Amino acid sequence: MNLQLTDDGRLRHLLTLDGLPRAIITQILDTAESFMDVGEREVKKVPLLRGKSIFNLFFEPSTRTRTTFEIAAKRLSADVVNLNIATSSQTKGEAILDTVDNLAAMHADMFVVRHSQSGAAHFIARHVAPHISVVNAGDGRHAHPTQGLLDMFTIRRYKGAFHNLTVAIVGDVLHSRVARSQIHALTTLGVPEVRVIGPKTLLPTGVEQMGVKVFHDMEAGLAGCDVVIMLRLQNERMRGALLPSAQEYFKFFGLTLEKLALAKPDAIVMHPGPMNRGVEIASEVADGPQSVILPQVTYGIAVRMAVMAMLAGGTA
Repeated sequence: MNLQLTDDGRLRHLLTLDGLPRAIITQILDTAESFMDVGEREVKKVPLLRGKSIFNLFFEPSTRTRTTFEIAAKRLSADVVNLNIATSSQTKGEAILDTVDNLAAMHADMFVVRHSQSGAAHFIARHVAPHISVVNAGDGRHAHPTQGLLDMFTIRRYKGAFHNLTVAIVGDVLHSRVARSQIHALTTLGVPEVRVIGPKTLLPTGVEQMGVKVFHDMEAGLAGCDVVIMLRLQNERMRGALLPSAQEYFKFFGLTLEKLALAKPDAIVMHPGPMNRGVEIASEVADGPQSVILPQVTYGIAVRMAVMAMLAGGTA
């Protein structure tokens, strides 16, 4: 049984891109494309989710992701409630399911969940009533499906297709839920070569089993790439010293203009943010002509609108 799909194959929850059918991913990207002009209208709204109540449950700090989910829901005309975790009953010891039950009793239609524990969104999805959908906004090291989808949307916008690309994911793959979602999406969409580049201490054991090529030398890994995705160092998830120093990391795995020159001349540079300039990426690259980091943020709203619209049964 696929928890994410209804019996007739429609999207029921969005929890992970692992195992999500290619047709559903493509449908999300196509639907997002139809929402791209909403943000440029004088009245930035469509009525698809009018009367629906969406609760953003962020049990872990976030600024950009929470904000783009909120904007996306409001552009669909939904009523949005942001649960303030710092003052919620969670801080008084209320169990997560008690919190969910209380919010469901307020006639919630959708929960957007971010949690430091892997599997939290799945846990809630198994518990909620059939009419309530759950969107995973990032759980532990496990998955960040909407970030993975907006990255695919960005690649498709700039490269047109996936079947002829070489994509490199660089940095802290070990602690990155984003990297896992990207790898699942890229392989599902038919990218022939996905590379991961990083020091041995920041790559998961057996990552090759996900269908990627592993490089510990950045110059070799970047050679001939069409897309370079830089990852943030997840210092908050590291236990013990996995790197000699930030300066040493930048020397070998930071993206500079010189290293970027090894990729194809029209290669694009992406980063899920927030960036550590001078650690993962040089400012002249982050702000340079090959960077599509800010468009990623813009596209994130359209992609999250698409996910919410499909979950709520609306159409673009």
